[in-house]
This record gives sequence, structure tokens and C-alpha cells, in this order.
Amino acid sequence: MNGQLRRALADLDNVRKRFTREVERERTSEREHVVQEWLPVVDNLSLALEHAPATGDPVTEGVRVVLDQALGVLARLGFPRFLDIGERFDPRRHEAIGSVDADAPPGTVVATLRPGYGTGQSVLRPASVVVSKGG
Repeated sequence: MNGQLRRALADLDNVRKRFTREVERERTSEREHVVQEWLPVVDNLSLALEHAPATGDPVTEGVRVVLDQALGVLARLGFPRFLDIGERFDPRRHEAIGSVDADAPPGTVVATLRPGYGTGQSVLRPASVVVSKGG
């Protein structure tokens, strides 16, 4: 009887651990889904700032503050923004959109057309980049 009780407790412990892993996996998946839905909004705020007056406009400054706040939230959720200009091209973090002759070693990111989000372990969206062919 003692052996059956030990096996039952071990099985219960295994079920608890499996449930905990599954809940964490679902939380991560849902967080990624929600962040992906918000990325176009963040992209559009960035685009709005690119076409706004340089300084002095209170609406522009307000949009800049909202964008900074959104980027902070994304970073706290585990998906910081990255541009990686000057970094070596990494197919896990970058999507090459084009290449140009530049004063940089071949394979170096020289421009970012769309920022990426995530970390080395989990890239939510790769950065769309232009890569150097060399000089």
C-alpha cells in the first residue's frame, strides 16, 4: 500500500508540473499574439512622427510620448525594439530587404526599414534591413 501511495503522489506531482508548464506556454503564446496585434499601431505612430514637424508642435510631442510609452510596454513584456544598425546580419533577427555598396564590411546592417522586436531567445518580428555588399 505504501508503494501505491508514493506512486500516486509522484503522479500527482508530475501532473502539477505539466500543468504549470502548459499554463506558462499558453501565457507566452497569448502575450506574443497580443503584442503582434499592437505592432502595426506602434509602426504607424513611428510613421506619423517621420512626417510630422521636427519640433515645437504639441501634437507631435504627444505622439512621441505615446510611442515611447508603447515601446516601454513592449520591452517590459519581453519584446524590446531593435534596429541593429552596424551589427552583423543575423537571419534569426533580420530580414534582408536589399543590399548596397557601403563603407562597411560585407554583411553589415547599414539601414533598418522596419524595426524588429524581441530578444536573442525569442524574436517576435525580425527587423527589415539593408545590408552592405562592402565598399
